[in-house]
Amino acid sequence: MNKILVIVVTYNGMKWVDRCFGSLMLSDMPVDVMAVDNGSTDGTAEYIRDEFPEVRLCCTGENNGFGKANNIGFRYALDRGYEYVYLLNQDAWVFPDTFGRLVAAMESDEGLGILSPMQLTASADRLDPRFARWCPSGAARSLGKRRSKGKIHKVKFVMAAHWLVCRRCLADVGGFSPAFPHYGEDDNYIHRALSKGYKVGIHSGAKAVHDREMRPMSKEAAMRLKCVASVVKVSNPSNILWLRLILQPLELLAISIMYRSSQVFRFIFSFIGSFRKLIRLRRESMDTGAFL
Repeated sequence: MNKILVIVVTYNGMKWVDRCFGSLMLSDMPVDVMAVDNGSTDGTAEYIRDEFPEVRLCCTGENNGFGKANNIGFRYALDRGYEYVYLLNQDAWVFPDTFGRLVAAMESDEGLGILSPMQLTASADRLDPRFARWCPSGAARSLGKRRSKGKIHKVKFVMAAHWLVCRRCLADVGGFSPAFPHYGEDDNYIHRALSKGYKVGIHSGAKAVHDREMRPMSKEAAMRLKCVASVVKVSNPSNILWLRLILQPLELLAISIMYRSSQVFRFIFSFIGSFRKLIRLRRESMDTGAFL
């Protein structure tokens, strides 16, 4: 058994399967791979089974969302003693030296719980735009330096398209919260990790790709993210709960007016109706090994 279990959640991802799983087979550091397929209808699961027999394939038969599907892999990794898990989006891939660089960096700092490589666009010559929003300027400047060994930069957030998580952090923080069926789960996980004293970092000397250019976001999708952001703020164990329960509906009302969004306005009522559940999940999220 290798020391890293790579978990890839797939859903109608035929476009990326060869690049994603192919890159794992070329890694300088051997890894075990688990694909959790969320009910693909385009042949993704069958293709992985036929073309990548090394991959352990788990078919859920339905779209369980990113968090719940990854929790299957988390539990598998803990039960079998893996030292690390690596979360990899289906629309992403790594370079041969990505894992080696990340593991070496993680082992040099026992306080690190989550570490990400520099996440690049498919052209591999510039940062993914959303990743760049959270990437420290010092790390960004190192991108063009060919011989840079890089260093670890502490951050408050990094997307879960590429996450190396150490076993100690995984066993303590647990899995993704069911409060987030899709989007927001990585924000919440990092908030919980930080509240337990783990550091989250970006390694400027390690690189990987997240291929999501030329996928414009609709207004509906953008408004949905603003709704999820309110759930994230209420669920953050470091925030003052009663204050967030008051402020977030007001913030959503302001957003609905500003963007003339009936979608956000309607969400306010279901959001308030979910307070009891969110409070319970927030409390449970701080238990050791929550949600696994």
